[in-house]
Amino acid sequence: MKTLRVELGERGYPIFIGQGLMGNAELVKSYVKGKQVLIVTNTTVAPLYLSACEKAFASFDVKSVILPDGEAYKTLETLNLIFDELIGQRFDRSCTLVALGGGVIGDMTGFAAACFQRGVKFIQMPTTLLSQVDSSVGGKTGVNHPLGKNMIGAFHQPECVVIDTETLNTLEDRQLSAGLAEVIKYGLIQDRAFFEWLEENIERLMRREPEALSYAIERSCQDKAEIVAKDEKEAGLRALFNLGHTFGHAIESGMGYGNWLHGEGVSAGTMQAVYMSQLLGDLTLEEVARVQALFERVHLPVKPPSVAEMDNQVFLDLMAGDKKVQAGTIRLVLLKSIGQAYVTGDYSAELLEKTLTDWR
Repeated sequence: MKTLRVELGERGYPIFIGQGLMGNAELVKSYVKGKQVLIVTNTTVAPLYLSACEKAFASFDVKSVILPDGEAYKTLETLNLIFDELIGQRFDRSCTLVALGGGVIGDMTGFAAACFQRGVKFIQMPTTLLSQVDSSVGGKTGVNHPLGKNMIGAFHQPECVVIDTETLNTLEDRQLSAGLAEVIKYGLIQDRAFFEWLEENIERLMRREPEALSYAIERSCQDKAEIVAKDEKEAGLRALFNLGHTFGHAIESGMGYGNWLHGEGVSAGTMQAVYMSQLLGDLTLEEVARVQALFERVHLPVKPPSVAEMDNQVFLDLMAGDKKVQAGTIRLVLLKSIGQAYVTGDYSAELLEKTLTDWR
């Protein structure tokens, strides 16, 4: 087992990475302060891992709530199902929530924990690659709104993150690829050596070789933990994690939540950002081709929906509603080079329009 730490003073917490951690009672018991535990999961994960998770918390008064699966259910309406269970079972403010599932479950459970009785503790037990390397670390929680992704939420850090890499054995191929979009992101924004390692080892990840997966998860979490420690609430540096996300969130919203997976939107959106960086003269055509080739090797889309499916004005309107907009300016994460990202609103409307028109 590997142990990392997110250094946030009193709000700091460990990330445990290893095989067979799901039912480890000794690992999690010290992170539960009261008697009551509510496990939040979904209809896909529950048959696979709920029983093992319950065993880890068997010494507590443990109950569970099973939500419908999918990004389409990441809503305030579904969130109320968690509150119904908490209030109906008379949970008190010393309770602990456990997020057992992917990014949707983690985000909603964390947001419920942030809101219930003005804040209770929660533990992340992510079961998808995307949630293991991204959404379970850093304390971003929330739900979607029809007009924008993750527009309603809060920063609320978990007590710990338990990453059992064996859960990836049951992950659908499409979900594995979507998770690799976020892994590739870390190499692009700040870790060129990791990007080069991915170029050499991406097929090992696709084959789900345990050693390669463990290394990629650890390296991704380490990269994220370092930046979160410096910028917990995205005042500056942490915004680099949004490479491809402003474009990608527009794709997810425009095509209907769940039709494009988050990682698929991030992949196509990252390629739009990469192309725009090349138009600005920062990236070479060779670098654009390298990034595109890596996404294609994991069977991810490198082009957004066609103009017929989503025209430029729809794209721009959805991007303008993104939570990263400041004073009416759409701030984008672009690349100076592979491994060096920056945030900017200093570009022309014509350049953005050209990006949306050309890269289809």
